[in-house]
Amino acid sequence: MLSEPRSGRLASWGNALLAGLISPDDAVLAIVGEDAVHRVEGLPGESAPVGLTLALGRLRSLGVTGFRVALPAPGHPLGLSGPPEFNARALEAEEAVVAFGAPHGLVPEAYEAGPEGDVHVEVVWHCLPVREAPPADVPSLGEAERELAEALREATAVLSRLDVAGSGPVAEAAVDAYRARAERGREVLAPGYPPRAVRVLELAQRVGLLISVAYENGHGGAVSASEMAARAQALRPVERTARRAQVAAYNAYVEERERS
Repeated sequence: MLSEPRSGRLASWGNALLAGLISPDDAVLAIVGEDAVHRVEGLPGESAPVGLTLALGRLRSLGVTGFRVALPAPGHPLGLSGPPEFNARALEAEEAVVAFGAPHGLVPEAYEAGPEGDVHVEVVWHCLPVREAPPADVPSLGEAERELAEALREATAVLSRLDVAGSGPVAEAAVDAYRARAERGREVLAPGYPPRAVRVLELAQRVGLLISVAYENGHGGAVSASEMAARAQALRPVERTARRAQVAAYNAYVEERERS
């Protein structure tokens, strides 16, 4: 939950590029992030994988006018619209980008490459057909904001009740990393997104931080099997709410275009 999904970066900065708000070079730089390189395979009209700049231009020529995000989990096809083949691949990756305006979707596959001591991450986006239909279980920004506020209260109460303290080296490292990113003033979303989408995504990341600390901080005070099960049961719906809010924030650009 703490890490920014690659699909979120591609959708966010891809939308800004399609809107003419940034250059192709700036979009690709933001999408690739700390990875070494991104390529797209299976693109209509291309027999081999191509770079992101060419891929985004080709998708625009195919009729794509926006990008949505899907963050599915077992039993929760969040943001997906089919067909089953695409849904299965997206579920395996736990994320995907669904184009708006043309029936194409992108699923990332990351792998390590390079010699020992100089290993880097390369990403291949698999372009697959998608069904043009409303995405599953995506709330409006207003709904997501209300749900998140309640989820944040619930998560805090649950962690306090089960004595899962935000302490220890793992928890402290997670909090420090989150604060460092915030202090660097990184852009949560690309230009062109409404301020409310930024607020929702930032809040979703805060909720995700609490969940990550809870899961990564060992057993905390929940030493019995029943207490550990109670913690997991209580946090599961909070995690689901945070994922739904992330998707709502990333998809806000397309949703606003549809309403206008």
